[in-house]
Amino acid sequence: MPNERLRALLLERGETPVKLAEVVSVDPKTVERWITKGRTPYRAHRYAVAAFFGVDESYIWPDALGRDQVTAVSESEIVAVYPHRSEVPGDVWEHLFSSAEREIGVLVYSGLFLSEDTRVQRIFKSKAGAGVRVRILLGDPDSQVVADRGEDEGVGDAMAWRIRNVLALYRPLRAVEGVEFRFHRTVLYNSIYVADDQVLVNTHVYGTAAAQAPVWHLHKLAGGELTSLYLDSFERVWESATPVEGS
Repeated sequence: MPNERLRALLLERGETPVKLAEVVSVDPKTVERWITKGRTPYRAHRYAVAAFFGVDESYIWPDALGRDQVTAVSESEIVAVYPHRSEVPGDVWEHLFSSAEREIGVLVYSGLFLSEDTRVQRIFKSKAGAGVRVRILLGDPDSQVVADRGEDEGVGDAMAWRIRNVLALYRPLRAVEGVEFRFHRTVLYNSIYVADDQVLVNTHVYGTAAAQAPVWHLHKLAGGELTSLYLDSFERVWESATPVEGS
């Protein structure tokens, strides 16, 4: 059966089988067989093709890995687990964002601790200047979801005021080209911090402040599914969010 997903990716990106063959170091006829006969490449070639298009390997070849293999790879995506966000070392945050070459993303209600870290703000500014896309999603302080989160944490209106304080702390960064701020009205089950293929996920636990909740450090691997879940979640929230005025 022809691989229509691979064919569509070539057409959408304006690429040719010959170009793809050059990139992954195979004969153009081999690429043609991948497309027309639905042949499955070796794993190294699958990874190279997926990296070339910027998609998951499983999107192009959904049946290439068995579920046991996918599970094993997904488990390997877990770099570290911290019982509390407050116990994540400062150099982990700095290294995460400093490693970004394409994008940085922050999805929180307030993320006050991050906005107070001048070193992180300098990294954001420097990375934006180097062409890295920096996106920061904050909870809309006038929304019901923020009010509800404040009640859940037992801080009431302080949650909304915390977000307004964060905006003030980010004022210098909001004027930097390449840094985007948006408000979201989403019920967050996790705060998500992105640097290319790495993610720190701060789980939200009812009645517990985010600083006291666990954090997962994930690194996306070819064939894994765990990290992609959170990367996709970030994108869905971004698409529904609204730009912060003055940003």
